[in-house]
Formats: sequence, C-alpha cells, structure tokens
Amino acid sequence: MKKYIYVAIVLMSVVNCQLSTVNACTNFIVGKDASTDGSTIISYAADSYSLYGFLRFRPAADWPEGAIREVKDWDSDRPQGSISQIRHTYKVIGNMNENQVTIGETTWGGREELWDTVGVDYGSLLYIALERSKTAREAIEWMISLVNEYGYASEGESFSIGDPNEVWIMDLIGKGKGQKGALWVAVRVPDNAISAHANQARITNVPVGKAKLTKEQKRLEKKLNCVCNGDWMYAKDLISFARQKGYFSGKDEDFSYQAAYCPFDFSGLYVCEARVWSFFRHFSSDMDRYFDYATGATFRATGGKDAGEHMPLWIVPERKLSVQDVKECMRDEYTGTPLDITQGTDAGPWNSKLRFGGLGFKLTDPADTTKTTQYWYERPTATQQTGWSYVAQMRNQQYGIFWFGVDDAACSCYVPMFSCINTVPECFAEGNGDMYTYSPTSAWWTFNMVANWAYTKYSRMYPHIREKQLVWDEKFNTQVVGLDKQVAGMNAEDASAFLTKYSCSQAENLVADWQRLGIYLMTKFLDGQERKEENGQFKRNPYGSSCGPNRLPMSEPFLRLVAPEVAHE
Repeated sequence: MKKYIYVAIVLMSVVNCQLSTVNACTNFIVGKDASTDGSTIISYAADSYSLYGFLRFRPAADWPEGAIREVKDWDSDRPQGSISQIRHTYKVIGNMNENQVTIGETTWGGREELWDTVGVDYGSLLYIALERSKTAREAIEWMISLVNEYGYASEGESFSIGDPNEVWIMDLIGKGKGQKGALWVAVRVPDNAISAHANQARITNVPVGKAKLTKEQKRLEKKLNCVCNGDWMYAKDLISFARQKGYFSGKDEDFSYQAAYCPFDFSGLYVCEARVWSFFRHFSSDMDRYFDYATGATFRATGGKDAGEHMPLWIVPERKLSVQDVKECMRDEYTGTPLDITQGTDAGPWNSKLRFGGLGFKLTDPADTTKTTQYWYERPTATQQTGWSYVAQMRNQQYGIFWFGVDDAACSCYVPMFSCINTVPECFAEGNGDMYTYSPTSAWWTFNMVANWAYTKYSRMYPHIREKQLVWDEKFNTQVVGLDKQVAGMNAEDASAFLTKYSCSQAENLVADWQRLGIYLMTKFLDGQERKEENGQFKRNPYGSSCGPNRLPMSEPFLRLVAPEVAHE
C-alpha cells in the first residue's frame, strides 16, 4: 500500500501542544436517533504513556454542611486547593454516573498565553461535574460555574457531555494567568448526527443571532455570564476577548472559535483531524473530499495559509451505528487507507504499529544546519499508549452500560459495567498495581503483556488476538440482551447486586482467558519462530518430542532494504 510521508519545516515553535501533551485522546459521539437502539453514545480513549488503566469508582455520598472537596491535578496529583462540597454526590463508575451522565475529553492546547495552573484542572472539572449532575446540561452548568468561581488550571480542551437524551460538545480554554472564567462554547449535537474530536478544537462559526429565550436560558445567561442561542451556549465575552487579544478582527458573524483560540498547525490536522476523518469515513461515502484537509496536504501546500475545506462538526450517517460499530472505530488503525500504521518501512518486517520516540522526529539538514525538518508518524485512534478507553451507552431505561477496556483498544476487549454497580472487579480496581508495580491480577498489566509481545510480530500474532476479541464481543453483546430481561422485574437493590456480580465475574473471566492467550502466543512465537500446530495442539514428533518450528522469512521488500548491510556471496 502506498504510504504518505509528511514533513514540515520547523521555523517557529508549534502553536498547539499535540506533541507535548500527555493526553492525546479521542472521542466519538452518537446522537440517539443515529444509533440502532436509541441510545446516545460517547467513546473516549485516555491516551498517555504515564496513565495507568483502572476503573474509577466513587460511591454516592451525603456530606455535612460546610464540607470541602480537595482538588488534585488529574495528570500529576499536584494539590490544587479545595472547593465547597455539596450536600449529596452521585455514584460515579469510570466516566459515567448513576444518572448515566457521561463526560469525555481531548486536550488541544491552543494559545499558550491563555494557560494557567491555578484553579480546577480539566480532569477534576470532569469528575466533579459527574458527582453533581443529573443531566448533560446540568454538567455544563457545573463546569462553567466552577471555572468562573475558582479559575481553570489547564490548557485548551474539548469535552463530550451526554445523557440518555442528548449529547454536547464543549470547547474551553482559560483567560491567562490569574484570570478566572473561561472562553468556551457548547453546542448540542443533533439527535440524528455523529460527531468526534481528537486533540483539535473543532467548533468554528458561532451563531451570534438571538433566539427567543426560555425561562431556564435566561437563568443560565445570568448565572454563567453567557449567551444562550437555541442549542448553543457560549461565554458572553467570547468574541470581544478575541478582538482584544488580536486573535480576530472580522465581523461577529464570521468569528470561528477554532481559528481564534486553536489555530491550525500541521499536527492539528495530520495527527488529530485525521482521526475524525477516519471515524466519519466509516459512515459516509462523502469523506474522500476531505482527505487533503484532514492529512494537512492542503495546509502544507499553501505554506500554512489555507487548511482546505473543513470537515463539518457533525455528519448525518448513512446508516445507524451500534455500540459494536463504535467499539470497532475505537480499534481503528487506519486500515484500508494510505495512513495505515501497520504498513510501510516504519512498520518493520512484521507490520508493527510501534513508533519509537513519540509521534515524530526531527532531522537537521547536513548541508544547512539552520534548517530542521519535522517528520510525523501516523496517529490512529487505537494506539499503544492508551491507559484505558470506554464506549458509554446511555439508554432510556434504568441502567446505562459503561463498556470499559484497558490498554490498546485494537488488542483489548470492552466489558459491560452497568451504571448501578456497587463495586468494581479486582482486575480493574484502583491500587491493584500501578505504572511501575506489576500485578498478576491487573487487567492493565495482562493486556499490556499480550499486546507488547504481539507488537514484535504483529502481522502473525494479531489475528489470534482479533479472533479471541470477537468471541468475547459476541458473548457480551448477547448476554446484555438477556440481562436486560432478567433485571426488568427486579427492584433497584436486587438489580444492582445482580449486575455487580455479573460485571465483576465477567471481567475476571476475561482477564484469566487473556492470560491463557498470552501464554499461547509466547509459546507459539518464541525466539522469533513459529511453532507448528496440529489438531489444535502444538505438534510433536512420533516419539513425543517437540518438532522444529516454522522459520518464516521476512517479506521481500524488507529484505531488499537490509540486503546492502548483510554479507553475501
């Protein structure tokens, strides 16, 4: 397959922070009328080389008057201070609460002069809102109220915010050091549409006309110092602040949030928007027209003056999406496109997705040491540095499903965790191992060990992982249908106990099976060879001893690359 190699001449510091940020994540969003079962869906991959994969669990709680909540930066655990606690907080399982409110995020950085380290960071903002919200709109209200009161201690961020009835995208960045409040815009995704964001602000033109306000919108405008306009909400000073800073000088109706607060650089397209393009292309036959935009080809050809025709913020899919469809999109490695990360010289002889040294590298021109070229690798949704990911299924019935998995989604499985469960399985539990502490009962360590072994001979080992993955997918998808029928007649307490037992036992069963898969793959592919099999077992000779392995040659194109450095007759 033809591979595209993209380079950019580095003449100045990068505006965005896709390379420097530790949280290069991906979110997919599905409206209720765009899903096969009427659910709203939000997916999220939490991608970081320093992020350990466990399932966060916070029980519901009642708090005394005057209680405070400590705030720690999600990425570093740095103490951020404290905020006033409310009297009751809801149960939170991962990024979904007991009311099925779900929040995801991706970091895009944006203008560095607007960053701050004082206030509530993006991760704490997300989880505090989950503890306090019954609906997506209430979550947005809490998030903006908190940054208005305490300040925002992070870079630019996109949030996916949903409940069983609606899903929203919100872009948000602070106002600079020592400034409270934020520059934000939130818009409801149409019920029949799908959307996505991946470390690049995607909201462009903001409607400045004024629709007739409801009583609730009037309340929000006053409380949040914002503008409500139909299914849009945004900071009242969103455009005036951009004018003051020199980010924008046109007419109000031409204002673009993305252009003002997160101007494109090459990485914002090739590394980020390409993931959105790949998601959309699975459900629309019209996406080829955006390829040059999404891969930065137009941006590069014009010297950064024009990114090309932007992809829409959302599209109406040509078919409805199931939860399984979204799981598969979370496993996307750009297969079938010129960006396929398992193809090309950089994938090595066995089509590995690993790229050492980060998302790219720089080389200085030997003939002109003042000229440095930035090279970029492909960055698909499924990536080895994922700590954990989920597909949240928010349903108009008693319980939502938080499909949870750890490590690289392409090499992992999603286990159904119900929004009513009372505890989480040991394999997903916080404190069961960490980034530097191996635990044999940890799902994260188990899936990492299998995936990292597979990366050494990916084209040979991945089919075995994929076969096992699909078996578990089918099992869980089928069982969930039956579980819904079983709990329909139960009271809430009995249903919670029943579903807790199911989710915990199935997660442990999956991890045990994956450990067996790892042993099988280690045995079969030991020392770079491939053990022969017969009738489902490793083949032995007539006397019971092992047979010699298959010594598979590397591909001819790769052999031709290394031949000049190998002795020959």
